[in-house]
Amino acid sequence: MSATGRGRHTRIVAIGALLLLAVAIMASLLIGARPISPAAAGEALFAYDPANNDHIVVLSQRIPRTLIGVLAGASLALAGTLMQGLTRNPLADPGLLGINAGASVAVLAAITLLGVSVPSGFVWFAFAGAAGAAIVVALIGTRGPDGGNPAKLALTGAAVTAGLTAVTTLILTTSIRALDVYRYWSVGGLTARGLDTVVIVVIPIVAGAIVAFSSARGLDLIALGDATASGLGQNIARTRALGVIATVLLCGSATAIAGPIVFLGLLVPHALRAVVGGDYRRLMLIGAPMGATVLLIADVLGRVIAPPGEVQAGIVVAFVGAPVLIALVLRKKQVAL
Repeated sequence: MSATGRGRHTRIVAIGALLLLAVAIMASLLIGARPISPAAAGEALFAYDPANNDHIVVLSQRIPRTLIGVLAGASLALAGTLMQGLTRNPLADPGLLGINAGASVAVLAAITLLGVSVPSGFVWFAFAGAAGAAIVVALIGTRGPDGGNPAKLALTGAAVTAGLTAVTTLILTTSIRALDVYRYWSVGGLTARGLDTVVIVVIPIVAGAIVAFSSARGLDLIALGDATASGLGQNIARTRALGVIATVLLCGSATAIAGPIVFLGLLVPHALRAVVGGDYRRLMLIGAPMGATVLLIADVLGRVIAPPGEVQAGIVVAFVGAPVLIALVLRKKQVAL
């Protein structure tokens, strides 16, 4: 395909992704235990009536939930794209840096030591734990003559994750109270969070997205191999450092506001490669709205599949994402044969 053809194809796919996101946002505002009409949702946004229960639901619950879904989904997709580029592994995800494990330990510390018991109170602790774990992995994984090697980074991440997971298990098996509070947060979801949590993570997410997009060209060169990238003048160490920083900001923020949602950061960029190719700028440009769309749709499905209760979005993503990912892997294997 020519450069002009690729550009046209990318624009078409990007427009399609934005349209899907718009549909997902509308569904998130209208569908739930209390169905809201489009007219009522519009009035809630532009002619709010504090005596109207539909307006209250839209402004106090649906809008914060939708914004969190958009921010968390886009952030996880970008973070997953970065990790796949940094490690040259299309099946990598942000969990390689120990982000989820670090956030979990920090949240448990907040529960057991400080008595925090609501998801909105976990935001700073989860972000600090995620960042701390990723920094430890980055510092250890980049030391030595082969520092920054993808395999070394992955092994370091696995080791740190194993250690933190052991700490998590120890706390959960010795504290019933911690288990009762933690199990709700650990499945990943968009409920019980307000706009105050959105405000906390907007700046880190925007900063992480800017750094991610600025790293796209470097990731394209790294995909050719370290020797080739260095020969073309790319500073590999700088690109990897920026990628790790962006991943911490993006995935740490998403985990802080939505809990440890698995599969999304792995699934979205991996699936998009079959549509837009391996160019990281295109993967990020289209992956961000697609990640937001996937998480919002999962949240909407969770509201309607088990009435009158709800299934958390993290469970829906994992339940649907696992077979989809298996199908993608099997299809690629068959093509290769």
